[in-house]
Amino acid sequence: MAKSYEEIAKEVIEAIGGKENISSFAHCATRLRIMVVDKDKIDKDKVDNIEKVKGTMFNSGQFQIIFGTGTVNKVYEAVQGLGGVSESSVSDMKKEAAKQGNVIQRISRTFGDIFVPIIPVLVATGLLMGLRNVITNPDFLKLFGATPKGINENFLLYTRILTDTAFVILPVLVAWSSFKVFGGSPVLGIVLGAMLISGELPNAYVVAAGGAKPLTFFGFLPVVGYQGSVLPALFVGLIGAKLEQRLRKIVPDVLDLLVTPFLVFVVMSVLGLFVIGPVFHSVETIILGVTRWILGLPFGIAGIVIGGVHQIIVVTGVHHIFNFLESQLLNTPDPITGEKLNAFNPLITAAMSGQLGATLAVGLKTKDLKLKALAFPSALSAALGITEPAIYGVNLVKGKGKPFVMGLIGGAIGGFFASVFKLKATGMAVTIVPGMLLFLNSLPLYILMVAISIGAGFALTYTMVKLDK
Repeated sequence: MAKSYEEIAKEVIEAIGGKENISSFAHCATRLRIMVVDKDKIDKDKVDNIEKVKGTMFNSGQFQIIFGTGTVNKVYEAVQGLGGVSESSVSDMKKEAAKQGNVIQRISRTFGDIFVPIIPVLVATGLLMGLRNVITNPDFLKLFGATPKGINENFLLYTRILTDTAFVILPVLVAWSSFKVFGGSPVLGIVLGAMLISGELPNAYVVAAGGAKPLTFFGFLPVVGYQGSVLPALFVGLIGAKLEQRLRKIVPDVLDLLVTPFLVFVVMSVLGLFVIGPVFHSVETIILGVTRWILGLPFGIAGIVIGGVHQIIVVTGVHHIFNFLESQLLNTPDPITGEKLNAFNPLITAAMSGQLGATLAVGLKTKDLKLKALAFPSALSAALGITEPAIYGVNLVKGKGKPFVMGLIGGAIGGFFASVFKLKATGMAVTIVPGMLLFLNSLPLYILMVAISIGAGFALTYTMVKLDK
């Protein structure tokens, strides 16, 4: 009989040393994140054996228990319900763990904290883009005796509203989330983000297409809207939140409501439009250019490299920075083709599929019933785009870590295929099975790429890895 979430919560607390050993706890999309007083009191094996636990790890000063999407929310609520444990928001926990990890890990963690609340919107938009591409595809319409010219203009306008809005207002979303992460008032972030894309400024997309010219300030400084940009909004959020915190310490309480937001708006609008915006938009352009160059390397090199190392980057915990790269690929027309597509997504899909294949091989080959019971649900989780249970629960810890290495090779092989055939997604943040909706115009090639990655990871693991008894 399955245990209740209250029972699971009690077992978790007991296995990590009791309530007195918990400094604070929070959760993200898949993991219960716990700051502990003494990590030596944690019985990791006991935690790993708790029902519904798919793996555990220490990262960024936190003991993280992987439950998977949906389940983690229910376990978190059950822990809350037990009482006597210090609850924390992810942003508060981030502050507690601020001194943990190296600089790259801290930067990645910050990107993750900012982007995680935004990703559902970008996922939905990406799926809608995929569906729009299908219903406007001449070959698809031909099956019904129709052509693109026969589609109602108002319907096309409606689809553009559905698919373009989230990316146009991306600076608003990023500034809002940045203010929240860095301890400011999110509503100030919303307004400052909106200032960056004000209708009074020339639209960045129109300027890029040659349909408008930038405004010139001070006789030399070109200024446009920052539609679709990430870095300007992120740094407006960072600096604006810190400015707000400083002002609230020095402005008298009786004047705080009027003076603080007024000064934040004035200072940050000037910095955002005339300093932060131009500087970091240029940085963003350079990063995007380098990314496109790497993705455009011949002979499938990009696929081999990214498909082969992406899951290593996941293990280091700095993979959240790729959210920025993917959003920029989808936001900026390719200088040669003019398309707004994501060539990074199929490569990381290949990397994840390689780990999926390795996990399936472990599950089929092992005689350990407990490992079988762990491997197959972890493989299912990987098929839905979440590889942490497969990595931390199976591939890294079994067979002396060789299944993980075989999975990396499988990812490199699949990535090579994706690069050679120039696979590109219409969205971001979903992979493998859900990711099919991002490749509706090239679905057979996508499925073949996933099958190659899974097959290679499976075959290498099954034939070359001797599992521990």
